[in-house]
Amino acid sequence: MCQLLGMNCNVPTDIQFSFRGFRQRSGITGEHGDGFGIGFFEGRGCRVFLDRQAACQSPVAQLLDHYAIKSLNVIAHIRKATQGEVKLENCHPFQRELWGEYWLFAHNGDLKNLPAGFGQGHYYRAVGDTDSEQAFCHLLERLRQRFTQAPDVAAMFPVVAEWAAELAQHGTFNFMLSNGRWLITHCSSKLSYLIRQAPFHTAHLLDEDVEIDFSTVTTPADRVAVIATEPLTDNEAWTPILPGQLLLFEAGEVRLSHLPEKMPAPTTMQRED
Repeated sequence: MCQLLGMNCNVPTDIQFSFRGFRQRSGITGEHGDGFGIGFFEGRGCRVFLDRQAACQSPVAQLLDHYAIKSLNVIAHIRKATQGEVKLENCHPFQRELWGEYWLFAHNGDLKNLPAGFGQGHYYRAVGDTDSEQAFCHLLERLRQRFTQAPDVAAMFPVVAEWAAELAQHGTFNFMLSNGRWLITHCSSKLSYLIRQAPFHTAHLLDEDVEIDFSTVTTPADRVAVIATEPLTDNEAWTPILPGQLLLFEAGEVRLSHLPEKMPAPTTMQRED
């Protein structure tokens, strides 16, 4: 399956160190070579870089080694195709507009037995042929029907939790979702996070012999949450996210958490028109 990488911060930060290790997993230390993507929020704008080539070989990915884009929220994805051909339109993260904001979504997993027409709603329709993009469109359609304008995050979070638990009944559903102000993660099988804050120390990558002393490139007020399918460093304490758990990160820390007491029984999903 695919792998995910996310970053949420209290000050604009670049993701070069983490992305350097992450992209090794697209063909050097891992087999996720069916395309990649990464999205950076900058104010109300969003830069999304996609390529059907493996991230370890892609000139687009190499560009990001030398382009230190600073962002409060970043989502990256390296793909090992399970559904959908190896095409640009099937690369994550997927981007849409809702309530005058850009939203990004990336998924690691495989959803089976989705109903006919799933992800082809009235306002949001999948362009490619992945279960991931269909799931994203289904969520945005549901949110738009539930709320006529952008709700408080505390009101929206339970709706996302309900949707995530529902879709998890169809298979593996690890995902990341952001509107540039916060980052939501859901663990179905494997996802971990760490929070870097003062006092900062040296971090060493697992996938490449590279390290950085964060005390030399940060201020004492900085706080950065990094979330990944598998830990990226071998000398830091990563916290596993529990299966079924939904977390919302804001300003580099966990602000909301939801863990169902028990997973709901599988249900028949209806198309939302």
